[in-house]
Order: sequence, then structure tokens, then C-alpha cells
Amino acid sequence: MKVYLIGAGPGDPELLTVKGRRILQQADAVLYDHLSDTALLDLAPPHAERLYVGKKKSAQEFSQDEICALLIERARRGWTVVRLKGGDPFLFGRGGEEAEALADAGIPFEIVPGVTTPLGIAAYTGVPLTHREHTSAVTFITGHAVEAIDWAKVGYAETLVIFMGLTTFAEIARQLIAHGRSPDTPAMAVRWATRSEQQTIVGTLASLPAMLADMKPPATIIVGEVVRLREKLDWFERLPLFGKRIVVTRAREQADALASRLGALGAGVIELPTIEIRPPADCGPLDRAIAELDSYDWLVFTSANGVRFFLDRLDASKHDLRKLRAKICAIGPATRAAVEALHLKVDLMGKEYVAESLLDAFADYDLAGKRVLLPRAAVARDLVPAGLARRDARVDVVEAYRTVAPEHLAARVREVLESCPDCVTFTSSSTVLNLVQVFGSEALRGIAVASIGPITTQTARGLGVDVTTQAKVYTVEGLVAAVLGLYTEMTPPSEG
Repeated sequence: MKVYLIGAGPGDPELLTVKGRRILQQADAVLYDHLSDTALLDLAPPHAERLYVGKKKSAQEFSQDEICALLIERARRGWTVVRLKGGDPFLFGRGGEEAEALADAGIPFEIVPGVTTPLGIAAYTGVPLTHREHTSAVTFITGHAVEAIDWAKVGYAETLVIFMGLTTFAEIARQLIAHGRSPDTPAMAVRWATRSEQQTIVGTLASLPAMLADMKPPATIIVGEVVRLREKLDWFERLPLFGKRIVVTRAREQADALASRLGALGAGVIELPTIEIRPPADCGPLDRAIAELDSYDWLVFTSANGVRFFLDRLDASKHDLRKLRAKICAIGPATRAAVEALHLKVDLMGKEYVAESLLDAFADYDLAGKRVLLPRAAVARDLVPAGLARRDARVDVVEAYRTVAPEHLAARVREVLESCPDCVTFTSSSTVLNLVQVFGSEALRGIAVASIGPITTQTARGLGVDVTTQAKVYTVEGLVAAVLGLYTEMTPPSEG
């Protein structure tokens, strides 16, 4: 039984601390607010309760007293309870009030600090809060009660950070100028700091109030000479995909490889898994093939998933990799990497990472009478087994895994498409098929579509989807390059 008040950071979910991540992964309940990125909720175990207790403008799901009561009640069930708060719990986060309530109730608690919003703004806008040549002092205030602040003291603060002051900044600026601050003092407001939708408006004490007419909360304002450094030090908003919202439709467990690369280029990544990877409906055929593993001359993998699920069944059997005498063929670099992670060598790989190229790679091999094991998806093209069979190979095609549409896919697709993404990426035919089956191809009209390769493109176009760009190299890196090419003339740096 324990309650953890965890700072979720300023917005970018990767700015959560390592300790915060570890505790979230052990939570029985997560009570989160409006400023916490909901992607962090995926870190909690599937069984964990997820309860929104946030406040947006004047709409509040629960009062502060009710939130404290919820924390106490769940802790008394013997649960590990996480209170996930935007920024840091102890900097205008009301964490002190919640900690007091827990202490009064005799509930064990722990505070896990987070990257507070001003530090996130400083890092992601290129405006250091302190600088030897400009300022050595920072003052934090809240804009809720302008009349309660002693502006004679605050007005001369070298760097002034104003929380929740968007609607009152005109009066704040008037007070600062009235108490001696120059109207030409640089000032800026930042909304959704550290996220791909970060919005920054720069002006002066005199000009900024009028510039904020269309900006909506949440926003934080910084006043001071350090704002002048933004033009020189800004890096985040200069990233090539900054502000672009890119949908990743890969299975959840595989999405990170693509999402992290797009995110590093500044994109706002929206994960929309349109497939789930599951074990085969019947493991019998694969298990029997594994029992005869030493009789095969070739082991052919057409996906990294095939490698993973083959290994899972091998681990479940009484055999291990010592039974393998076959040469190994992989369709492409991702599949090859999955094989090499087992400390096995790949003997053969196609040049273009598609089935046709894989068959071409076998051209110099005599396959007559050779036994070939092909563990693959339940539904896949028959090009490879048919091509090998024409070379008189004895091919055993066994189901190693299957792809299915996730539950509640239609509702999630609607939610994502209504958020007006800039681009949707597809990494396989099944990712396209499942989305179109639940929502129709018309839903993608006006949205750029990026395909990982010709087979995915062919499927998409056959379903009435206009493919805007296709990867030249049929890999995740190639797909990232294709997306980047939609918006810039750049290509991503090579890895390694």
C-alpha cells in the first residue's frame, strides 16, 4: 500500500524520469490529469485502473478533496497508486495538498519529481532561464490572482515565469510596466511545450498581450532578456518534421522502431495499431516441424515476426538451436537482425526485401529434393513456396503467427482521423486492409499516405487508397526517408 505522486514532465512522454517509469509499470491505479500525456498510461499494467481526474478550464472531473479521497481509498485497498501530474508535483501542481492529505490519513507516500514545465520550455524553445550575461535570478508566479502579487518586488525579477497567466497577462504586463519594467522587455508565451504541437509566440511586454488573443491554454509565459536568445538557440521547432502529425499503424509491440525515428525528426507520432500479432490458432504443425528440424536443408524467414514466434515454439519444445542444421534465408535486414540476435548467421538474403527478390537469391542453388521450412503468417502470398516448389524443393509452410484486427479499432480510427493527421504510414498489406475494412478508403482522402513497399502499395491502391509516397528501400528507415521527402528535401542520416 503506497501512493506515488509522480511528475509526468512538461509534455514529451520521453521526459518522464526512469524512476517514474518503473513505478508506473507496477501500478494498480493511475489517477492522471489533463497535462499528462496519455501515452504514459500504456506503461501501466493491463489490469491497472486508469482514472482521469484532470481540470480543463472551468470543467473539473473531481474536486481536490475528492481526488485526495480517491487516492486514500485506493491505497487502503492495498494498491500501489500513482498520481500522475503534469510537470512537477510540487511546483504549482497541488502536490503539497495531496501529500498533506495522505500524511493526515496515515497513508505511505513518495514524491517522484518531474521535469517542470519552465525547464521543458527553456530546453525546447532555446531560452535558458539563466544566463551569465543576462540573468542570475528566476521568479515563478501564478497568474490566477494578479491583485495578490506584490508587483513592486516581482516587477524587477530578471527572468519571470508566469504559470496559468494566459487570460490575465494583459493586466500582468500593465502592472510590470507600471512598476518600472520597460515595455520593450522581451516576452514569449508557449503552449503545449515539448510536444510536436508546441506553439510559441514572441513579443514584448507591450506587444505580447494583443498577440495572445487566439492562443488557448495550457500556456506558460516567460519575461526577460533571455528570450532574445531564442532566435539563436531554438532547435526543436527547426526539426524537419516539427508540427507534422504522423500516424503509425504497425502492431503496438513493433511500432517503436518507426515511431522513435519519426519523433526524433520532430513529428508528433500517433500510434494507431490496425493489427495485432498473435500466436497461431493451432501450434501443432509448427511443433511437428520443430521436432524434425534437423531434417531441413533450408529455413526461410519472411518476417521478423516469423523468427520470434518460431523461437517461442522452439523454446516451448524439448529441442533447442543445436537441432538446426539448415542454412538460413531472410527476406530483408529487419528479419536478418532478428536471426542474428540469436547468434545465428544468415546465409542468403534478397536484394530488394520482397518475395520476388528472395526467389531470385536462390537462383544459384540446387533445390531439387531439398527440404525447406517456411514459418510465416497464417495469411500470406504463396509466391515464395510456389516458386521454391517449381525448383523441386519440398516446402513445408507452417503457420507461426497470425494477424488480427484489434478490438474497438473502428472507434480508435475515428478518433485519430478526426484529429486531422498530416500523414498515415502503412508497413504491410494487413495494416491497410484492416483500416479500410472498418472505416473505408474515403476516410483517408486529403491525408498523405506513405507505404513501405510495392506490395503494400498494390494492396492500398486495390482498396481505393491513394498512395502519396513509397519507400525506395523497403525498410523502416526507407519509410522514414519517404515521409521526410514529403515535407523537405532531406534524407535521414544513416545509422551505425
